[in-house]
Amino acid sequence: MDQEQTTFKRELLAVLPSLRAFAISLIGRHDQADDLVQDTIMKAWAKQEQFEMGTNMKAWLFTILRNELYSKLRKRGREVQDSDGIFTENLAQHPSQYGSLDMQDFKKALEKLPDEQREAIILVGASGFSYEEAAEICGCALGTIKSRVNRARQRLQELLQISGEGDYGPDSVSAPITSRAFVS
Repeated sequence: MDQEQTTFKRELLAVLPSLRAFAISLIGRHDQADDLVQDTIMKAWAKQEQFEMGTNMKAWLFTILRNELYSKLRKRGREVQDSDGIFTENLAQHPSQYGSLDMQDFKKALEKLPDEQREAIILVGASGFSYEEAAEICGCALGTIKSRVNRARQRLQELLQISGEGDYGPDSVSAPITSRAFVS
């Protein structure tokens, strides 16, 4: 294995956790996300001569993963919508802490976003890509990504019924109880 191939392999492996997190956030199922990541890595490895060392490996792999996902969705013909959460509720366990409940609500709200908005907010908000990088990954204009992220944020606030900072943290019933626990 030559130096360039070793560097390629090292950079590829460094991106795996982010790539898997992106796949899980798009698909929602760990087993299918792992399959998608594996397909992405296989495709990237086979086409490594097309990657220009020194450029953004993470963006390149995210683009491959995204294209691979859309190819699979087109082949499948259609996907099952779970906007009311029936399938999700049958698979999920009821969390015991408020943070888990909030995360579950957030995931449900995220699933209700249009695909383009969900993808944009995940790339910029969760995966740490700049707007420019997200636009490159999605193959659209910078203004389009900014618009999608903005619309996604607004829609998430509506779905989660968030109007301000007071909506974060314990609710009005739990707050007095939890604040007493920390008073000495």
